[in-house]
Amino acid sequence: MRHAGLIHRALALLALLLCVAAQPARAASGFDAFVQSLWPLASVRGVSRATFDAAFAGVTLDTSILKLTRRQAEFVKPVWQYLDSAVSSSRIEAGRAKAGEWAETLAKAQAQYGVDRHVILGVWGLETNFGANGGGRSVIRALATLGFVKYRGTFFRDELITALEILEGGHITPARMQGSWAGAMGQTQFMPSSFRDYAVDFNGDGKRDIWTNVPDALGSTANYLKQHGWLAGEAWGYEVRLPDGYAPAASDQAGYQPFGKWAQRGFARAGGEALPGSGEAQLLLPAGLRGPAFLVTANFRVIKSYNNSVSYALGVALLGDRIAGKGPLVTPWPRGDLPLNPAQSREMQRALVKLGYDIGEVDGKLGEKAREALRDWQGKHGLPADGYPTARLLEKMHSGG
Repeated sequence: MRHAGLIHRALALLALLLCVAAQPARAASGFDAFVQSLWPLASVRGVSRATFDAAFAGVTLDTSILKLTRRQAEFVKPVWQYLDSAVSSSRIEAGRAKAGEWAETLAKAQAQYGVDRHVILGVWGLETNFGANGGGRSVIRALATLGFVKYRGTFFRDELITALEILEGGHITPARMQGSWAGAMGQTQFMPSSFRDYAVDFNGDGKRDIWTNVPDALGSTANYLKQHGWLAGEAWGYEVRLPDGYAPAASDQAGYQPFGKWAQRGFARAGGEALPGSGEAQLLLPAGLRGPAFLVTANFRVIKSYNNSVSYALGVALLGDRIAGKGPLVTPWPRGDLPLNPAQSREMQRALVKLGYDIGEVDGKLGEKAREALRDWQGKHGLPADGYPTARLLEKMHSGG
């Protein structure tokens, strides 16, 4: 009854959000009690009372963040609209300027960690527009607010305790610990646990400063990607042309096959270049059969470990490619397609759950699990298994195929 549990937690969160909106004084009192309940947890982790009190001095519940959590669940944007912004001409130009400005640091990071410097630049560009927009919210206040309402269970509470440990270590002051509404911080937006596990002193000044020290931020990002499995010398993937008459099978997007096998089946680089003679890749059809197709390596999945979104990973990869001087995609996006609206996305998720698929939370976001389920359902009903959600496919699901 996992799905019932997800629904129960979602309803509990909604009830708490409504309570906060309707009874702000009561919510504020509950928030203060929540903060004080954190002291035993922080103390066990080596946080002093002085650090704890300084971190929470004047910190109140941020109701604007609660509104953002509700909006996130409703946010749906076609991949091409996302990429229009992520890989804009202005961002490419800024990235090329940063590539020149920080060439020595990027070369050192690539040599030390094996991560393509242009992928590092892609992360930097998407996360904060190369440091121009790191977020101006108090990380402590943001994490405390999200922890108080139990958004994503205890995740944000645990991140808050880790943030207190960072303050105890003297890496940053509470006032300077600024970030996004979700608590991500610094030039490349690390959560506190990522700072703890992957941040490095890349310029050798004895500090790990991902907020104002660009070498530390870039070196830390390279270390993060390496520790998550980046394969040195291997590209993230390639845009490809599909073979004539290709009918996608669910297995093509579920597992890796040698590039040689893809070539034998008639897959070819979109620009006419040869596919690699070694290595493996899986097929990615982010907009179905009518949009660009990619053969992506395990390094693409490493990029997704930074943000588990195909659109995000493509944004990082394609921005990096454009900064490196490569051209735009050859195949156009199917911009005439009408994407599912949030209500339709939830309807499709509910239909998949009813069919017995485990697609995670019914939140209006059709993620990787939902796409895998769609491909399986399409294959079983004799349809091209591209996993691309459309209104027509939703109608077929309701009619039984």
